[in-house]
Amino acid sequence: MFEKNTETFLGCDTAYSDADIVLFGAPFDSTTSFRPGARFAAKSIRGDSFGLETYSPYQDKDLSESRILDAGDIELSLGSSELALTQISDFAGKIISDHKIPFMIGGEHLVTLGSFRAAVKHFPDICLIQFDAHTDLRDTYLDVSLSHAAVVRRCWDIIGDNRIYQFGIRSGERVEFEWAKEHTHLQKFDFNGLEECIQRLQGVPVYFTLDLDVLDPSFFPGTGTPEPGGVTFHELHKAVLHIMQPLNIVACDVNELSPPYDTSGASTAVACKIIREMLLALQKPIS
Repeated sequence: MFEKNTETFLGCDTAYSDADIVLFGAPFDSTTSFRPGARFAAKSIRGDSFGLETYSPYQDKDLSESRILDAGDIELSLGSSELALTQISDFAGKIISDHKIPFMIGGEHLVTLGSFRAAVKHFPDICLIQFDAHTDLRDTYLDVSLSHAAVVRRCWDIIGDNRIYQFGIRSGERVEFEWAKEHTHLQKFDFNGLEECIQRLQGVPVYFTLDLDVLDPSFFPGTGTPEPGGVTFHELHKAVLHIMQPLNIVACDVNELSPPYDTSGASTAVACKIIREMLLALQKPIS
């Protein structure tokens, strides 16, 4: 189940027994509402990661000195959202029960619910931080409750009010924004308020979900639902490091890269670099 993958993300080939972080892909995009293709993200990211260096000059850390396993992609039941979510939850739950951090690459954003369910079982006081262009707070989308447009609402079903922090949001129905005023902490357009969030969540287990469409499409066109008006790569990079270094991140994911919509490979390169930086920020110092 957790053998070394034949093709790994750059430098992530530690044995499972020695790993602190386990990277895995969740190639699922069955509820994508606009442009499918996110199921191909993890494979593209692994292949293109070798265009990067293992060393990060931002953090003065190197993946070659890290204890990370890339366990490959889960084989998911694409015809059933609930079954796929259960498969993700089981996989992530095993990683958490072995005192390791699951790091999932989607896939569409619905995959977050599977990993989040596993994290809640082990950390019942968990909070969720979401970077995203979209609210994802619909109760249903086209009468479907298990949808990437409803994933954060389903997370709220589990943990309730005032434990979800949303940043970069610039798209959604009016009713979602109104609903968020009573139930979540939602910051429109940017990362203002992030410092206050970090101070509030000190010592609390945190699940971090990064939907890459938080980026402006001029920086990241390769996504299923591009939304103009987003943040820059440098703004995202700074914000990601700002939360991952001081907070107790117990599980995380990166999702919504859709490689077919950026044949230049630039969007995949952005995803690779953000993932490298996240992995290094999560990695505990080697004693």
